[in-house]
Amino acid sequence: MKRFLIAIACLALTMPVHAQKKKKTSGNPVFPGWYADPEGAVFDKTYWIYPTYSAKYEDQVFMDAFSSRDLVKWKKHERVVDTANFKWAKKAVWAPSIIKKDKKYYLLFGANDIQNDNEVGGLGVGVSDKPEGPFKDHIGKPLVDKFYNGAQPIDQFVFKDKDGQYYLYYGGWRHCNVAKLNDDFTGFIPFEDGKIFKEVTPEGYVEGPYMFIKDGKYYFMWSEGGWTGPDYSVAYAVADSPMGPFKRIDKILKQDPKVATGAGHHSVIKHPKKDEYYIVYHRRPLGETNGNHRVTCIEKMEFDAEGLIKPVTITFDGVAADPIK
Repeated sequence: MKRFLIAIACLALTMPVHAQKKKKTSGNPVFPGWYADPEGAVFDKTYWIYPTYSAKYEDQVFMDAFSSRDLVKWKKHERVVDTANFKWAKKAVWAPSIIKKDKKYYLLFGANDIQNDNEVGGLGVGVSDKPEGPFKDHIGKPLVDKFYNGAQPIDQFVFKDKDGQYYLYYGGWRHCNVAKLNDDFTGFIPFEDGKIFKEVTPEGYVEGPYMFIKDGKYYFMWSEGGWTGPDYSVAYAVADSPMGPFKRIDKILKQDPKVATGAGHHSVIKHPKKDEYYIVYHRRPLGETNGNHRVTCIEKMEFDAEGLIKPVTITFDGVAADPIK
């Protein structure tokens, strides 16, 4: 017995630290690999993150997803989106947005990084019966494939309003549009004046729109700066309507030279049963010069007494476990 106990003790000493101690926080990055533009979601008591696979445009031809029961331990689901299922999408598949409607999961993304109205590409729509996919082409072509109001058709976000109307916010090149999605996400419903796309660009907007409702107010968020630079960051506005107007309040997420650079292109996860918010974002490790080396991280996002978002401190620890019971 004594030899057995000695052997067990020696084995414990040789085990890596992470194996000896139960992981208490998510750590940042929350999972290994080069991933960016993360979209967070909650489906059936499970947290999900859908990021861009961060690589050269020609290699960005698929998307993985990650699920967790507690925000700490994450499971990888490979190739939930693959361009093999979207014949028009050839490269630069990025910035997913996912929403559940009528027992179906709809995942929207940008593809091909089109530079003008004559190129093939834009915003795609995938559909699946499961959050882990695989997602198939819902309409066989891009949902938006032209530059309306100067907005490059990338970085889309689907938002469900209190009245059940679904809105699409999207746009790069410093322009943001909003449109009303139809019931089956195959097209759009015109606004009362007959327009399909309305520009709602706030001051400082570059890309990466995101919207959520808290205490009856519409929080509209976006990324500023250049995605490969140290000035990449997140700002926000608060409005009384999904149409705005969106007056910029402040920047709430940015780099910390002691932790990481280029923190931006985020989304928000709310615990479905309590008033806890998390911001999911990407950043670049210190000393990294490769523009595609981006990793996905998570931090708590808090509000002050007036409902304004407090500046987010980026960390190596990430967040503590917060299961949905």
